[in-house]
Amino acid sequence: MSRCAVVGVGRIGGEVAYLAASLGIVDELVLYDHNAGLLNAQVLDLEHSGLQTHISTDPREIRDADICVFAAGLPRNPTVKTRADLLNANLPATRECAALLIGFSGILVTVTNPMDINNYYLAKTTGIGSERCVGFGGQLDSARYALALKKREIPGAAYVLGEHGEHQVPVFSTLGRPVGEPQREEILGELRGASMPVIQGKGGTVYGPVLHIVQLVHLLLDTTKKRIICSSVLDGEYGIRGCSLGVPAWVNRNGICQIEEWELDAWERREMDEAGRFAGSLCRQVVP
Repeated sequence: MSRCAVVGVGRIGGEVAYLAASLGIVDELVLYDHNAGLLNAQVLDLEHSGLQTHISTDPREIRDADICVFAAGLPRNPTVKTRADLLNANLPATRECAALLIGFSGILVTVTNPMDINNYYLAKTTGIGSERCVGFGGQLDSARYALALKKREIPGAAYVLGEHGEHQVPVFSTLGRPVGEPQREEILGELRGASMPVIQGKGGTVYGPVLHIVQLVHLLLDTTKKRIICSSVLDGEYGIRGCSLGVPAWVNRNGICQIEEWELDAWERREMDEAGRFAGSLCRQVVP
């Protein structure tokens, strides 16, 4: 039996709950939202689906969940330039989530933006071990990078490290052919703006984030270790401390088992260092 708690059941959280239940990845759901009307509507909608998943809205049951997905807060909209701009707006939701996680023994998946900063804050303020605080974003960024490479007919596996935002770091050194700096900058610019056409056209991203979040939940409920790009609290890896950033990590039901340190080329190293400086400065604002 597996229990998944979802804190924030709006566009992303609600769909995560539905997809995880409909695919049989979780047997029980614990749903919480500050908006009681939305919460009740989502529960009723799930019940109308006919799924035999047990649903609780008792926030005290969050502490006993195997996985907690934190997806509360305001999403990006066309007027919000970067994810980092949501820090002050979403900090109250992050603090409320932290209060709900007292005594939580499972694995936390942080989705709410700015994700890396929120993941670091929750790791440092809840008593949850850093290895059990997993930030979501690297899978989605890597999928968008794969599309950019395919469009240019550049072979190789697509991986994006760094911040889930303006300071993401697409890895070029492991691709099937060299990519010059002008084209790297072009692709990086494309990745930074990848979500905005979706946000402008339909109000927010859904399919990409939700599918990858549920895949991550599935991995974190398994005993077999799998490598994935996720935001992890760093303590010297890549020469970076005091923040959470996207890195390759082996994960399973114990959380983050091992962080891999890849050999980056000069361009990637420079971008990764900048990501560390940027995320670190914001992390110091919320955890002095």
